[in-house]
Amino acid sequence: MTSISVPPVTPIVKRLLIANVAIWFFVQIIFGHFAGVSYESIFFLSPNLIIEKFQVWQLVTYMFFHSLSPFHLLFNMLLLWFFGSELETLWGKKFFSIFYFGSGIGAGIIYCICVGIFSAVTGSQGALFIKVLGASGALYGLLLAYGILFADRITYFMGIFPMKAKYFVMVAGAIDFASLLSSGIAGGEVAYLAHLGGLAAGFLILKTKSMQLKKQKRKGVSLKLVVDNEKPNKNDSDPKYWN
Repeated sequence: MTSISVPPVTPIVKRLLIANVAIWFFVQIIFGHFAGVSYESIFFLSPNLIIEKFQVWQLVTYMFFHSLSPFHLLFNMLLLWFFGSELETLWGKKFFSIFYFGSGIGAGIIYCICVGIFSAVTGSQGALFIKVLGASGALYGLLLAYGILFADRITYFMGIFPMKAKYFVMVAGAIDFASLLSSGIAGGEVAYLAHLGGLAAGFLILKTKSMQLKKQKRKGVSLKLVVDNEKPNKNDSDPKYWN
């Protein structure tokens, strides 16, 4: 019987967990839901505001907000803990932070670019005004890195079905791609495009890092990218996406 390894909570992951939970409880529940304070147009990712008014801080802040359902936050924080702690232990705090925020910001940029192109080509402006929130863009970047660096480690799809991490990433990506095709950019309640953007951004960061390490190696710097393919032993009526 295969035992499930529970990673420790590493320093950056711990701070991200605290920040996400604190923002959800104090800002979204206390000030937003109960006190009626409006914050969504400031902190959620709105493609029209980024493209037209250059409110680029939303590319960071949207990652710390989730739907009012506690299950959205809980699921994302569990993924951050399980995958993020492993990667932070492997990479260290600096590169893990760069990768996490790079994947999340990259996901937001890719989302806005694709939505902008879609709106320009089709003439439909609706998708530009759909707000996006959630850490899943960054988390999909972590998922990709985990699938590459721990390719043969057994993970549990939907918490039930065991499969190698590399296949887990493929299945997750395929489901999101199929869901995007079926719902469309401006359809559904989940920002599948942001998920795929996180995968793409994470891949670009890893590729860039790998090229840097190869360049340093040619110059005689003793560095390497570690790969461990171990064997198994409500107040706002505007539409919004959460991911």
